[in-house]
Amino acid sequence: MNSISPECQELKEKYDACFNKWFSEKFLKGNTKDECGALFEVYQDCVKKAVKEHKIDLWELEKSVLRTDKEKKDPS
Repeated sequence: MNSISPECQELKEKYDACFNKWFSEKFLKGNTKDECGALFEVYQDCVKKAVKEHKIDLWELEKSVLRTDKEKKDPS
């Protein structure tokens, strides 16, 4: 899955790679020390900035729309 914004894509890929390596090579072997947290914070800041720039209302993510009359209407 791509990031919410093209500007964040490279950060997402770096974080995903770090997390997947840590999870498979360390966490599953009992080492729970966070090794990707700093990278996650940088990616998270980028995502937060993109959410603000795109004026995305996060409460809208919680609404059920599929298979309702709202699915067929243009957002207002």
